Amino acid sequence: MNRIDETFRQLRERKETALIPFLTVGDPDLKTTVEIIRTLEEAGADMIELGVPYSDPLADGPVIQRASGRALRHRVTVADCIEVASAARAAGVKLPFILFSYYNPVLQLGLERFFGLVREHGISGLIIPDLPIEEDGEVREMAETADVHLIPLVAPTSNDRVKRIAEKARGFVYCVSSLGVTGVRADFHHGIDEFLETVRSATETPIAVGFGISSREQVLRFAGKTDGVIVGSAIVRRIEESIPKLEDPALREEGLREIYEYVRQLKV
Repeated sequence: MNRIDETFRQLRERKETALIPFLTVGDPDLKTTVEIIRTLEEAGADMIELGVPYSDPLADGPVIQRASGRALRHRVTVADCIEVASAARAAGVKLPFILFSYYNPVLQLGLERFFGLVREHGISGLIIPDLPIEEDGEVREMAETADVHLIPLVAPTSNDRVKRIAEKARGFVYCVSSLGVTGVRADFHHGIDEFLETVRSATETPIAVGFGISSREQVLRFAGKTDGVIVGSAIVRRIEESIPKLEDPALREEGLREIYEYVRQLKV
């Protein structure tokens, strides 16, 4: 069984909502990324999105753009990001990994090689935000062959496409809480609750909500209405603020502890 499916099954039995942090791989460096992944799991994360740094991240706000810039200065590639999953496994991490990448890095690597690496290094899910359902046939077929869930995004503006997207979903449906790019927000789309109900009614696959979630109160707002909550920019910003400590051997543990404490209070 795919690790994502098994995790959701266990969480349903415990009546818990999945906490799904996002981080940019290679920010500030690959070795530290592995340590942060371990820290996130210890803090209560149930799955982790491994963000592939990209020079033109259309759906990402300034926080993740800056993180991508820092990682790209170290020439971090999509292959490096996939291999981080194996390094984290070797360090004892058990939770599922979901690779978040725009389509161009995948295409540049080549689909055959990409899915070979994904399978070899134990990636459980794949999110490609700029690959629409109308054009994802080849990727979807190869993902299913590799036992990797291709996780779609749906937004409040998806309208009549929601049912078509949700019916093909594997792993979970990523429900976008707000219009625009990623980033911390105080408010969400005015029709978010009705939107989540619409997605829920369209599929038996779990649903998770993301974009703008940054506090325990916001996690609680969606826990029970969804099967998972995704926190991205707020965690990437915590990592950014901790970089001076993470790069100082004498303060490294303190920096990791700050990330741990922030993520720990998000788990409900």
